[in-house]
Amino acid sequence: MRATRRSFLKGAAATMLPLPAFAQGTGPRVVVIGGGFAGASAARFLKRADPKINVTLAEPNRTFTSCPFSNHVIIGLRDPGAQQFGYDKVAADGVTLAYAAVTAVDAQKRSVTLADGTALPYDRLVMAPGIDIDWKALPGYDMNAAEVIPHAWKAGEQTLLLRAQLEAMPDGGKVLMSAPATPVRCPTAIYERASLIAYYLKSKKPKSKLIILDAKDSFSQQRNFQNAWKELYPDHLEWVSLSQGGNVTAVEVATRTLVTDFDNFEADVANVIPPQKAAAIAQAAGVADRTGWCPVEPLGFESLLVPNIHVIGDAAMTGAMPKAAFAANAQAKVCATAIAALLRGAKPAEPRLINTCYSLVAPDYGISFAEVFKPANNMLVDVENSGGSSAVDAPPAVRRLEAEFAEGWFKTITREVFG
Repeated sequence: MRATRRSFLKGAAATMLPLPAFAQGTGPRVVVIGGGFAGASAARFLKRADPKINVTLAEPNRTFTSCPFSNHVIIGLRDPGAQQFGYDKVAADGVTLAYAAVTAVDAQKRSVTLADGTALPYDRLVMAPGIDIDWKALPGYDMNAAEVIPHAWKAGEQTLLLRAQLEAMPDGGKVLMSAPATPVRCPTAIYERASLIAYYLKSKKPKSKLIILDAKDSFSQQRNFQNAWKELYPDHLEWVSLSQGGNVTAVEVATRTLVTDFDNFEADVANVIPPQKAAAIAQAAGVADRTGWCPVEPLGFESLLVPNIHVIGDAAMTGAMPKAAFAANAQAKVCATAIAALLRGAKPAEPRLINTCYSLVAPDYGISFAEVFKPANNMLVDVENSGGSSAVDAPPAVRRLEAEFAEGWFKTITREVFG
């Protein structure tokens, strides 16, 4: 299975080719909201799908800070600057950049409004706004609380705040993490973070311990993670599941206390990963439903609520496909191809989408999984007998190789998306 899986991943990586540069033409207009893995990919692939499409990418930040690999920054394994990427190569492909936030979407007029008042008309709109924290979901945890108890689920200042708190904590301190119920951005990244914090504690502060308070009884790659924890961190990491009383119901910021139905846990350093939802602009545009996420059809990710608007990446509700960087990139390619077809009056082809996720349990210990998805019943479902995951009994040499593959994965996808 390992040889087959390696060939599969090699083939997936081979699809990540540099894109040619095209000049803007006088054809149809597509506006893309959000310059992350989904939005930047969509903008570039739209120009690749049809150079005549006028593509404008609206993104308020001139520098993108990546969430993938930000867990490595938290424990000092990676420089924060290695997480930052600009949009020069995106512009070089013929994409017009509008460095401003989108404040409104008028679906009837097919127009978006920027913070400076500029109106951008569109024939098709791609929304890739990412997530927002649901500040109303967890009593006691709001934006002010996050300045004391970081979530670090949006990379940047929050990442560095959690890093600083871990570094300042005395040896023997207690670290708490809370994990929310699904859906959530990059589910396995929660357990990668826990693993790497445990590695940091074992290496730097061996009298300390991390406790994960989880709103779930199971999670992706659970056997691989838990086997690694038992082997590497038996004295430094404890997982408390939902059925064991791990669901955090409130936060007491002043004492860094996480409250559950069964007990109160007080921390020296706390990392609350709260419930999430599609970003505010998706709510304002009417493409999010009562769940807080955006339902879409699976051929081109067009909204099921508002026509001519496509939603991709973490904000989208796609069925079995998780919210992850590789998934966002794959959705962007399918969306771009579908929009190009729709604009010329054709029907989008039925796609197959790949997602691959890598996690580090230690700097030299990697695990991964790959999945293939197809449309069915107006959502994406797993293709049976496709993909695969790291073997539970893999030897150390394979774990080291997986860790190297993880670094290669990150370099490859960021090069394709940002140049």
